[in-house]
Amino acid sequence: MSQFDTTAPFYAAYRPGIPKDAVELLARRVAGKEHRVLLDLGSGTGQVPLALAGTVTEIDVVEQDAGMLAEADKALAGLPVTVRLHNASAEQFTPRSSTRADLVTVCRAFHWMDQEVVLSRLEGMTGPDATVAVMGDGSLWTARTEWTDALRALIQEYLGEKRRAGVGKKYEAHDRPYSEILAESAFGQVEEHTIAVEREWTTHSVIGYLYSTSFAARPLFGERVEDFERRARALLDEHTAAGGLIEHASFQVVLGRRG
Repeated sequence: MSQFDTTAPFYAAYRPGIPKDAVELLARRVAGKEHRVLLDLGSGTGQVPLALAGTVTEIDVVEQDAGMLAEADKALAGLPVTVRLHNASAEQFTPRSSTRADLVTVCRAFHWMDQEVVLSRLEGMTGPDATVAVMGDGSLWTARTEWTDALRALIQEYLGEKRRAGVGKKYEAHDRPYSEILAESAFGQVEEHTIAVEREWTTHSVIGYLYSTSFAARPLFGERVEDFERRARALLDEHTAAGGLIEHASFQVVLGRRG
């Protein structure tokens, strides 16, 4: 079982989208080009291509999980741009020989990748003035509020103190800033942008979100999943009544170009 088995429908329905300011920032990187090719690695359910579909002319969607890619296919169907779906990992993906991306995006997925390999391979897949954008905003596991702390403690009661990364796996944090990793690659001209985001959750959307993650997917709880959900809903309802389920997040965008 992969990190994301069973999670794709929940991911499509409950994961927060890409902030408008981030979309506009990325759109400016390809503005003025006649042909604007987007390569989205670790695409998940296609959130980034969907958000940028109005600003590009071609999209390559790369996702190794077949369930996620099927959700992306549904989300991107009917767009007035060329969309190519690739069931492959970022490390193994090879584009058509004639395709050179103008914008490469990796959103909430770079930590799963062999970053040096991916960035090295992108040298031959991108145009001379292409931008590589690595983006993310943490998760409800890393959020620090009274209600997320209580929720994390409940998850740990069922699954153990250390964050899971799917069945039988522990999450290994990447401590190096993505700006440093990009700076050591061919895309070493780096910019960092931080976008403040406020989200208001509901009990229902939090539960759906948890089931979309590798740290709280339904199979991890086994026969105790219904008991966990009952207690999680009660906890979340209590915090909703006491002031709401508000999350203040920082959406980070790290942009790299050739120096």
